[in-house]
Amino acid sequence: MASSVETPDFAKNIKFLGHTLQGDRADGMQLMVHKGYAYVSHMFSNGFTVIDVRDPRKPIPGKYYPAAPGTWNIHMQVGDDMLLVISAANLFAAIPNEADYYGQSFGEIFMKRPKDYEAGMRVYDLKDPANPREIGFMEVDGVGLHRIWYTGGRWAYASALLTGFTDYMFITIDMQDPAKPKLVGKWWIPGQNIAAGEKPSWDPLKWRYGHHHSVISGDTAYGAWRDGSLVILDVKDRANPELIVHKQWSPPFEGGTHSPLPIPNRNLLLVGDEGTMDDCQDGIKRIWIFDIRDPKNPISISTFPIPDEADYPKKGGHFGLHNFHENRPGSFVSDEIFFATYQNAGVRVFDIKNEFSPQEVGYWVPPTPEKMWDKRPNRPQVVQSADCFVDANGIIYMTDYNTGLYILQYEG
Repeated sequence: MASSVETPDFAKNIKFLGHTLQGDRADGMQLMVHKGYAYVSHMFSNGFTVIDVRDPRKPIPGKYYPAAPGTWNIHMQVGDDMLLVISAANLFAAIPNEADYYGQSFGEIFMKRPKDYEAGMRVYDLKDPANPREIGFMEVDGVGLHRIWYTGGRWAYASALLTGFTDYMFITIDMQDPAKPKLVGKWWIPGQNIAAGEKPSWDPLKWRYGHHHSVISGDTAYGAWRDGSLVILDVKDRANPELIVHKQWSPPFEGGTHSPLPIPNRNLLLVGDEGTMDDCQDGIKRIWIFDIRDPKNPISISTFPIPDEADYPKKGGHFGLHNFHENRPGSFVSDEIFFATYQNAGVRVFDIKNEFSPQEVGYWVPPTPEKMWDKRPNRPQVVQSADCFVDANGIIYMTDYNTGLYILQYEG
């Protein structure tokens, strides 16, 4: 008889392979899988853990790398046998009220605080994948970095909240010498640089115009900017990114744009808005499909179907997209099948063979957590699936705030 952890609330075209509580640090955030090892960042335990997944049915937690005091390391990337890990102020500890975290810009708030955290990016050598070895660190002045994009080569890209800015901006990082990464280029929405006298055209106490994440395809950066929606940048000159278009849909929609994913050979772009409030108090969020044949004029042509086998808006916690599997080199790459974590609705699989009529073709919703690793006050005891990585064989690695690492097999 299957144990409770193996039995999903709902499942379609996905089966269970393995599970781990990650060395009693079951709060998983972003993960990378490389040469049979998973690197899992922690949302509340801080730091990251290395997990041997060479046998996906028997994952074995290995070495834990603690974060510096007051710091989280929640985002990471792998490329060229290196692991890049962000350092930033632990914002959930500093701003435990989610409405304050998601609903306003907080650059000015942190400028008034003592710096009791580490801000920047650490670089680890992965030649021995079970034992990452730190080889470099890039320090920044400010709150720190959030998401990174790096698949190898000279350039990495990130979001950074630097002193003097209302919120996160887009930056480029020169990785020519991995021991000494250098912040080279910057781009922000005009109005963010308050230290230079700029004044936001939006109310920073109500809206967050901040760069969450960009995915780079060729010389173009496709960026999600929370309530600032979509920004597409030309990065041919990595030191001087230039705006191609800023596409705004918040308002009338509710904002929280979180995850982009370009599909260049089809001239399509997926963009997901994140559900950021319990019980959908911020509305039902959407995954949009844009036609980007003219990059200066992206046109929304459809949205993904909303999971409905349960009443997820009333389940508790957050409902809606968190992250896509990002078609990274060497992983599962498709221009038709896409995987996404959907917070209290687990992991979902979508088929966009017809881009005007996306279809849901698979899902796996973990059971109720047996224990809460999310220590913030008044959090409901429900799953909050955070990130997914899918390997070339369709094996899904899925993290969750409270249930550890699930390893699943897509059978669609």
